[in-house]
Amino acid sequence: MAQTTSSTAVELAPVAPAPLSTAFSIELHSLHDDHLGPDSAENGQILGPLARAQDQGFAYSKGKVAVIISCVSVATGINSILSGLIIVSIPVIAREIHLEGALVLWIQNHMAKGGARRPITIQALTCGCTLLLAGSFADVLGSRNVYLLGSFLQTVTSLACGLSKTGAQLIVFRAFSGIATSCSLPSAVSIINDAFVPGRSRNLAFAAMGGGQPVGFGLGLTVGGVLAGSIGWQWAFHMTAILNFITLSLSAWQLPRTVGAVEEVSWTRLKTDIDWLGAIIASSSLAMLSYVLAAVTSDTSSMRQPVNIALLSTAIALCPAFILWMNRQEKLARPALIPNSLWRNKVFTSICINVFLVWGAFNSVEQFGNLFFQEVQRLNALNAAIRFLPMPVIGFIATVLVGLFVHRVRADVIVIVSTIISCVSPVLMALVNPKWSYWACAFPALLFNPIGADGLFTVSNLLISASFSKKTQGLAGGVFNTISQVGKSVGLALATLIANDVTATSEINDKETPQALMKGYRAAFWFLFAVNAVSLFTSVWGLRKIGTVGRKRD
Repeated sequence: MAQTTSSTAVELAPVAPAPLSTAFSIELHSLHDDHLGPDSAENGQILGPLARAQDQGFAYSKGKVAVIISCVSVATGINSILSGLIIVSIPVIAREIHLEGALVLWIQNHMAKGGARRPITIQALTCGCTLLLAGSFADVLGSRNVYLLGSFLQTVTSLACGLSKTGAQLIVFRAFSGIATSCSLPSAVSIINDAFVPGRSRNLAFAAMGGGQPVGFGLGLTVGGVLAGSIGWQWAFHMTAILNFITLSLSAWQLPRTVGAVEEVSWTRLKTDIDWLGAIIASSSLAMLSYVLAAVTSDTSSMRQPVNIALLSTAIALCPAFILWMNRQEKLARPALIPNSLWRNKVFTSICINVFLVWGAFNSVEQFGNLFFQEVQRLNALNAAIRFLPMPVIGFIATVLVGLFVHRVRADVIVIVSTIISCVSPVLMALVNPKWSYWACAFPALLFNPIGADGLFTVSNLLISASFSKKTQGLAGGVFNTISQVGKSVGLALATLIANDVTATSEINDKETPQALMKGYRAAFWFLFAVNAVSLFTSVWGLRKIGTVGRKRD
């Protein structure tokens, strides 16, 4: 365990930005500061098991710690499992339930003209638009309660997806699955910050949470592909529901009630402690922007349609409205969803830009890699999925290593080195020859791709959580997941537009041939390299004096 340090600790204030020094430890928030656990005296003195565990960096016994980490890791990994099985199973699903091409868009990234994919699903849309509000609910209603609600909804919707008989039913249930995910992710971040004191245990908890996502995606690809080709795709959803039900039961039974507890739950708090108008403005803008990006990516001429012009104009107009509303809320000392003063802190701004860019590049390289295997090399979905298996393995290793050493190694070094490694991935895919062996370029490209995102996961969660007050850690989780979600949508939309344009203007007459498609894909991969490069420069500029994060507090 990390040793207690006597170096100065600086906290990123939720309102006024804190000064930075060349070496400091980000001071995070713990259970002891908000409320007293079952082993605490009324005067705040730590007693019993809490005292014995304090030196190890957590507030509960090792058994409870294992339960907490397992529950948040599995629950957050469920979303990745569902994404993986949808990607590999969608051809079979569409055929068996007679899902029309126009409706496939709302289930999974639909293949559009020119080999591009529309970067939107109904699950991603409902999740991205409700993350901030779900995070606020976690802060008011209790993160444990909202987390259990999200796990329950995910269990029900997974079972319902497997029982769907029509495309409309599957779309509705996937929409509710997005809401379930938005309840689970921010509340899981809040639970970690509430249950673990700053130090190695909290770092490892975030690392485990991040590691559960690539592992879940790999499981979804493999298990979904095997089941879809044997006993039926329905069982992939049923098995996910069973796993979620086991996790839900374990969480309800073993997750300490003191974790994520709030002093009082009342209608008054729901009314006054949540920035309702700010959440509505932000969610509405994100929803309209996401829809327009999906439409324009599929067909650039659709931007001329009046409905898309109106939606995009409204989404853009809501951005300054949101800024003005945040300014008003801060001046009146009322709840503000994302206070404007936070953006004056260079560390917070830089890490948010990095999350936006890195997740956009990571997701797009993954998507275009899948297109390369299926549309250029003409592999079926299962064979393409198998080639992605190195990604969850290396992603899990990267998150665990960062969790182990983030309190010892400077945060800017971690972010910069991991981003440099990820920069290699799109370069290799831009240079790859479709006739080359998988091991020549594609394998190392997929191996390097997740390192940037997974290396950034723990660091960014620690920093963003530290920027919010102790009572708004659910909202902090919502901010992180919203930024990454928007980054993925925007990054994939821009890369797809570039690929479509290059393919359309190529000298090859048949734009559907692998040769024509590959020209567009190469351009997209070079663009994604540039996105990673911008993130790298942002890290050098904004994080160079950050020092270490996640260190044990005095």
